[in-house]
Amino acid sequence: MPGTNLTREEAQQRAKLLTVDSYEIDLDLSGAQGGGPTRSNEAESGGGTYRSVTTVRFDVAEEGAASFIDLVAPAVHEVTLNGDSLDPAEVFADSRIALPGLLAGRNILRVVADCAYTNTGEGLHRFVDPVDDQAYLYTQFEVPDARRVFASFEQPDLKATFQFTVKAPEGWTVVSNSPTPEPQEDVWVFEPTPRISTYITALIAGPYHSVHSVYEKDGQSVPLGIYCRPSLAEFLDADAIFEVTRQGFDWFQEKFDYAYPFEKYDQLFVPEFNAGAMENAGAVTIRDQYVFRSKVTDAAYEMRAETILHELAHMWFGDLVTMEWWNDLWLNESFATYTSIACQAYAPGSRWPHSWTTFANSMKTWAYRQDQLPSTHPIMADIRDLDDVLVNFDGITYAKGASVLKQLVAYVGMDEFFRGVQAYFKRHAYGNTRLSDLLGALEETSGRDLKTWSKKWLETAGINILRPEIETDEAGVITSFAVRQEAPALPAGAKGEPTLRPHRIAIGLYDLDEASGKLVRAADGRIELDVDGELTAVPQLAGRRRPAVILLNDDDLSYAKVRLDEGSLAVVTEHLGDFESSLPRALCWASAWDMTRDGELPTRDYLSLVLSGIGKESDIGVVQSLHRQVKLAVDLYADPATREALLTRWTDATLAHLRAADAGSDHQLAWARAFAATARTPEQLDLLESLLDGSQTIEGLVVDTELRWAFVERLAAVGRFDEAEIAGEYERDRTAAGERHAATARAARPTEEAKAEAWASVVESDKLPNAVQEAVIGGFVQTDQRELLAPYTDRYFEMVKDVWDARSHEMAQQIAVGLYPSIQVSEDTLRKTDEWLASAEPNAALRRLVSESRAGVERALKAQAADTAAQP
Repeated sequence: MPGTNLTREEAQQRAKLLTVDSYEIDLDLSGAQGGGPTRSNEAESGGGTYRSVTTVRFDVAEEGAASFIDLVAPAVHEVTLNGDSLDPAEVFADSRIALPGLLAGRNILRVVADCAYTNTGEGLHRFVDPVDDQAYLYTQFEVPDARRVFASFEQPDLKATFQFTVKAPEGWTVVSNSPTPEPQEDVWVFEPTPRISTYITALIAGPYHSVHSVYEKDGQSVPLGIYCRPSLAEFLDADAIFEVTRQGFDWFQEKFDYAYPFEKYDQLFVPEFNAGAMENAGAVTIRDQYVFRSKVTDAAYEMRAETILHELAHMWFGDLVTMEWWNDLWLNESFATYTSIACQAYAPGSRWPHSWTTFANSMKTWAYRQDQLPSTHPIMADIRDLDDVLVNFDGITYAKGASVLKQLVAYVGMDEFFRGVQAYFKRHAYGNTRLSDLLGALEETSGRDLKTWSKKWLETAGINILRPEIETDEAGVITSFAVRQEAPALPAGAKGEPTLRPHRIAIGLYDLDEASGKLVRAADGRIELDVDGELTAVPQLAGRRRPAVILLNDDDLSYAKVRLDEGSLAVVTEHLGDFESSLPRALCWASAWDMTRDGELPTRDYLSLVLSGIGKESDIGVVQSLHRQVKLAVDLYADPATREALLTRWTDATLAHLRAADAGSDHQLAWARAFAATARTPEQLDLLESLLDGSQTIEGLVVDTELRWAFVERLAAVGRFDEAEIAGEYERDRTAAGERHAATARAARPTEEAKAEAWASVVESDKLPNAVQEAVIGGFVQTDQRELLAPYTDRYFEMVKDVWDARSHEMAQQIAVGLYPSIQVSEDTLRKTDEWLASAEPNAALRRLVSESRAGVERALKAQAADTAAQP
């Protein structure tokens, strides 16, 4: 039986047979405040059901053919096909309604069902705000979850128009893809959408707060809306969000040479959202943690802006023109990521012109990590079915894909790239495409043959390493220079062969400026060239005096690991924080982190490098990444015998930087959080308590709601705070966010009882909403509680397959990844994982997730061995 899966072959057959014209969808959400009719599995459904009536008009190519429509619903009451009533008991099974005896030409199907509210962030999610006790709804349909709300041909290439009619409780607002109408007796009748795919349709309903504006330019007028719950309204900085949105409209419409394709643009900050955001056409949903309740650093605002621009870019690439099948998901996401970063970097008036630094520091490191797992795959993945795509929202699809798009832009030229994109949009508007359609347009505008490029970059897995080979004479003049490219073996279990690729890179030449003490790139210190094959000579450098630092892949044009020559490494080790520009600093930080993960740089040396340079690092996003990486390295990659000493050294440094940071600065806040994450001595923990109760202060540091919770969670994890203190803090913050923080703190307590309670709430019950379950898992796993958590290794392998089979995908993935014993870095963990993989017969998606987690333990063991071997 198919269950809830759909294969690529089934989708292709259905697309050949059917052309879908329109959907009319009538939903009765009038009982949503109370949860609707109750059912036996009420917790799973988020509180009950609602009536869903779908009428679909579609054409069929073959008389008498049979097909099916998708629906996930507790009950189907009526199925009427071309006026004939079909027995739901006979035609509805698993997630499909069988459609026999179709007519050649136009067919009309009507389905009446009870569909379920969820609390998992899939389908129609229902959330009750503890502040006002009001219900708030939103849909999330990517990949295959429109079928949880209405009967649909659930695949991206069967586009249609969608007309929603919604009955809602009195006083509610309902938002969809089309402009919001005036309700009549609490019934909202929306105009039909343009032709779009099922997965980007949307409904958001509830007593939401809203702010409205208009984007106007050259006679164009697009209504703009921003929505959030009333309990967050005081924190909603709508003007800043509108500003970023308008910059995106300006830049994208110029670069794409195609007007925004929908009638309005709403951005809705919704609760308990699993992803960052979703590109529903004209009705983008965004996680409401981006409405900041407390002070955050500029890095958080930059990340929010990138998310806003990413989703706006999707209105063209993904919504106007849509992939034919999910194997091109990478292109959908990578294009949105690349263009959102480019917009931040190049749009006039942008607040974040350094966005490529952030990209190198965060997205690239994610890509490198993902590409070294046994599950690594070509960017253009082989997506056989929905199970494949559900676990493919990964660092290859987003981060490596965007990195390679950046390389493609360098390879063909930016102007040529956007001219090709313009032709692509005009040629395929409101249609579906394959990768070859975009590459063909780019070949036309650039004159480059991209077939070989595509084969090597998009159809192969793995990372290349670029190393400089330098010879100098006695006077320090370069006599020869070449770039050596390596293709390391793929991780064990990965498919494919190592591949040398064509790289378009820049080489940067840096010297120390005596006056400023900065590492500065010379005016003529940048050479851009194509690197291909094992060895590429660079004759342009012969005859030049050797600079202090030679940096391959300067400006981060390509996707490759970069290594420094011995002389450059020595200078960088002493002066990493002295680069005048943030991007070369980020590239060197990333290279050092990569070497640490690969066991080439001992953890103790990485810590020393960070401590020597982080005080000079001005980019707050880089600083915060270094905080996370140091903690991860010391927790997992350090020699266990010296781990506590390194943690003490790091925590002492975080406190010193906290006290030295400028009052009220982003750096001060970041160091306060870093200190709270590892505070360990009685004196340090006393300071956290004193900062909480106000008996001590640090000038400029405001211990606001979110920072208070960071302190409380740490004090709970070390046993200083128990239920009384956690409950007291929750009384101060009786909000959804406060509920999540309290759940984390309770699960973090270092007692057998607290761990058993947390485990049971996640594993033995399915009542927790997605966001609270995630919070409990985050508190349960504490790296300084290894002994306490050791018994849960066996329990994990006993339960994980049953949980996977019983829960929705999002909930099961949280558990499978979050509760894997990643902190139990031992050969025993590897052995138990291997035994489970050999005997449990998990499906491909679960096998992949567990194998990826195993690879993390294996990497940590190798890094620990390297750190131990480096002992003096």
